[in-house]
Amino acid sequence: MGTTATDPISLVVFDMAGTTVEDSGLVQQSFLAADSHAGLSKTDADREEMLRYVSDTMGQSKIVVFRHLAKGNEEQAQSANKEFERCYAQLVAEGNCSPISGAEDVITSLRSSGIKTALTTGFAKETQSAIIQALGWQDLADVVLCPSADVRGRPYPDMPLTALMRTRTDSVRSMIVLGDTSSDVISGLRAGARASIGVLTGAHNRAQLSEAGATHILDSVADLPALVAALR
Repeated sequence: MGTTATDPISLVVFDMAGTTVEDSGLVQQSFLAADSHAGLSKTDADREEMLRYVSDTMGQSKIVVFRHLAKGNEEQAQSANKEFERCYAQLVAEGNCSPISGAEDVITSLRSSGIKTALTTGFAKETQSAIIQALGWQDLADVVLCPSADVRGRPYPDMPLTALMRTRTDSVRSMIVLGDTSSDVISGLRAGARASIGVLTGAHNRAQLSEAGATHILDSVADLPALVAALR
């Protein structure tokens, strides 16, 4: 029998920064450090334009963003990305990130009800690990994913689909994806998720999330359990 819209929800794929993790401008701080280190911008206008691009592409793999900004100069892109990751990890280690209110309870509650969970990010593995260690989230989710040689970052569907395979979820119609950026929404839609949900606690606003095709928009991750109950 084929899948239907009534397939039970059995996997929720969460973004981290801006969705389950409050990082209050750490991306912008780290980008400016990377720009200063690698010399990506030549003028204040260049820098402002780059900041706009970083905001627009929030949620995507950072090395891909830096390759665009470096205009094909791989050495410069790698240098900028390395400094970005170093700066971000340092800020995290200094206590500049915290769970978004309700995030831990939501993930724990979902797992206790038999729903698998995944944490995903556009950051490199080292940065993701620094965040998880700082928050004590080593055992919070069933799966933790970031872009790699075999898994493309957002807006590609790879991370949700990899989470689905690793958790042995039966169908994409049993999966929902949650994030604060257009890239999160598009990734979920491309993966065929039952719902690709935007939240308003991060980089992008209601209009941007709606334009990206969000099936639902929530004030925060804390509002997710009611929606999951409705979808089930």
